[in-house]
Amino acid sequence: MSEHTSVILGFDVIDNDVLNQCTYALFDSIQSKRFNQSSHCYVYSKNEKGFELKADYCIGLDWLGKTGRFLYVEPKINSYSARLFNIKTESEPHEKQEERTTDKTNPYIFELDYLKMLLHVTAIAESNSEINDLIKIDWNAQPIKIEQKDDRLTPFLVVRFLQTLKAIVRKGLKKDYYKVQENLSNRVKGKILVSQHFKQNVFKNRFTNTYCEYQVFGEDHAENRFLKKVLQFSNSYVENNKNLFGSNHQDIQHTINFCLPAFTHITNQVNDYELKHSKYNPFYKDYKEVLQAGSYILKRFGYNITQTATQKLAVPPFWIDMPRLFELYVYSKMIEANPVNKKDIHFQFSTYGNALDILVSKPGFQMVIDAKYKLQYQSGHLHEDIRQVAGYARLNKVREKLNLEEEDNVNIDCLIIYPDMENGIEDLSLQTIKDNRKKIEAYYKVYKLGVKLPWI
Repeated sequence: MSEHTSVILGFDVIDNDVLNQCTYALFDSIQSKRFNQSSHCYVYSKNEKGFELKADYCIGLDWLGKTGRFLYVEPKINSYSARLFNIKTESEPHEKQEERTTDKTNPYIFELDYLKMLLHVTAIAESNSEINDLIKIDWNAQPIKIEQKDDRLTPFLVVRFLQTLKAIVRKGLKKDYYKVQENLSNRVKGKILVSQHFKQNVFKNRFTNTYCEYQVFGEDHAENRFLKKVLQFSNSYVENNKNLFGSNHQDIQHTINFCLPAFTHITNQVNDYELKHSKYNPFYKDYKEVLQAGSYILKRFGYNITQTATQKLAVPPFWIDMPRLFELYVYSKMIEANPVNKKDIHFQFSTYGNALDILVSKPGFQMVIDAKYKLQYQSGHLHEDIRQVAGYARLNKVREKLNLEEEDNVNIDCLIIYPDMENGIEDLSLQTIKDNRKKIEAYYKVYKLGVKLPWI
């Protein structure tokens, strides 16, 4: 299936198999699955026609209950599919929803280049630091067998790992104390390993040698060895599956070539005990994220580098939160387009349990922005979303951040940014946003703006 689409599983026939009582009970027991409080992985319901399975705002792969069947949702958005939503949308006075997609044979289908979106998000330090909770992987569930060309999980993990590693290499690899064992001649350093000393020296009449263990301060410690091993896996995977990365392959290969020289003098022999007992250093905060991403990649390949070249593979159930990725993409584009004013762009500004997507505090451009990964805004608006963004603008803490006095009756501009693959803009400088936003006529100082996303 594609994003935002649905399918009816009839009561009488599923894949040409007549439903018996047992099969019916299995399908009747399937339940909708949530990704978080705002998004579903999929929505499952029952009506007079049968069971309806609806893809929501996430892409991924998962089992459908205990039926033995699985659901695969691709990153494709369809402008025509906005009609499939059961949320009431009010059309703008000057636009009619029906006129945009009257030709059902040409439904404006776009396959999102979600890897390019991720590359952009992770390339900007401000948005990369907010990338948590973007993906969920169920490592305990039975893996699902698919073709390599249909794998959406591994390219995502590889890009996230490489982009974070690139940021680490640019700053310089972490140095730490690590243990070295060496058979020294005519000297003793650290502590003597008695057992190894007898095996290597005493029993072989090498009386001038001493087998010692001592500490060294440098880059060749357990964490960097682990990163080098994952980098080798990632390099092998990218080389064997260039078609999966499409137009992004050259950028990804450039990142690999940028990282490899930093690990020239680092071995890839990893001691699991050392890695598990390594201490987190807040000065190297990127290490925590990159080590987690690296562990996911090695789990995915079963710690066997030959698996990077297989054409059929088993992938654990996973889901990628596309609304979250869209929010981060919009934020990263704004930071990129406003380097001088990026301190005036606040992401996930929180107050009293509320977190608005983006708050712009620059005088003359003050606004509350909500990034909505919804297609309905191409020709209409949703009252529920507007009530939400207007509510953010009424919060005292928001007004304080914008230096508005309590007695000041100024209404803050509210803006909803949505994906528009046909007519959206790409430059998100504050001036461009202000010049291109469209007023929602039914509301005062509430606007909307379409943003074009990368597509294949």
